[in-house]
Amino acid sequence: MNYVKTITDQVEAMWMGFIAILPNLVLSIIVLMATWVVARFAVRIADRIVGHTNVRTDLKNLTATAVRLLIWIVGILIAAAVAIPGFTPAGMIAGLGVGALAIGFAFQDIFENFLAGVLIMLRDKMNIGDWVDADGVSGTVEKITLRETHIRQFSGELTILPNSMIFKNAVKIHTDQPVRRYDLMVGVSYDCSLPEAEAAILRALESVEGIYKDKPVDAYAREFGGSSIDFLVRWWVDTDKESHFIVHRDVVYAIKRELDEAEIDIPFPIVTNMFPEVLPLERARKDEESGKLAAAN
Repeated sequence: MNYVKTITDQVEAMWMGFIAILPNLVLSIIVLMATWVVARFAVRIADRIVGHTNVRTDLKNLTATAVRLLIWIVGILIAAAVAIPGFTPAGMIAGLGVGALAIGFAFQDIFENFLAGVLIMLRDKMNIGDWVDADGVSGTVEKITLRETHIRQFSGELTILPNSMIFKNAVKIHTDQPVRRYDLMVGVSYDCSLPEAEAAILRALESVEGIYKDKPVDAYAREFGGSSIDFLVRWWVDTDKESHFIVHRDVVYAIKRELDEAEIDIPFPIVTNMFPEVLPLERARKDEESGKLAAAN
């Protein structure tokens, strides 16, 4: 048996087969290039159409991604049908068989995050720019993709969370409503008049301009603290117009000023140290002498 001739014949057959399908490969490459061009123009058109509506930014991104993905799927299927005669999507699925199941298990997390990303973008809550607390991370939503969500923390770090984690767990959205309530505990001394202290705190709250005036301010005596009577103070802020950090600062300043003018102390924690009774001097001397005698014996 001539092995060299057999190998040569096989190589020649492969080369002739490659030459035969070369036009199809060139056409498939042209189809992919056309798909890239069409996808870019389609995304631009979709952005222009959606841009004239009041659709949220994340939904605009979802629309662009869906259009791009759909065009690429169609383009790849057409390119495969051109390059491989007799290729059909049904034949590809049937050919995968058990391999498709294995691929599904291997990419389970990716598919899960993909679906969670779509559902996150479709629901009304948690938009780009919102202040959220998710999985122990607090910050501003900077970007939502089909697989992950980018949260910029207030200290500057960027945290990327998988969409499935955000979709499955509780997420606190601080900016869902612009008017939000804030709390503060204020302690006053035990020997002051509690109604006068409450009146002083309410006067302080009324003097702060940044507080939202359409909501009531409250001051409730809540607890007997270790060194003070503690008041729960509550007020509201329209965060679209005011910084809640600045309003909180002004509230602290105003309460301190009003309590000082009313001569009401804000006590600090007091620690009382208890010592055992000191022995008389004579008894201490006798104990010392007894100890010396015992040591000598």
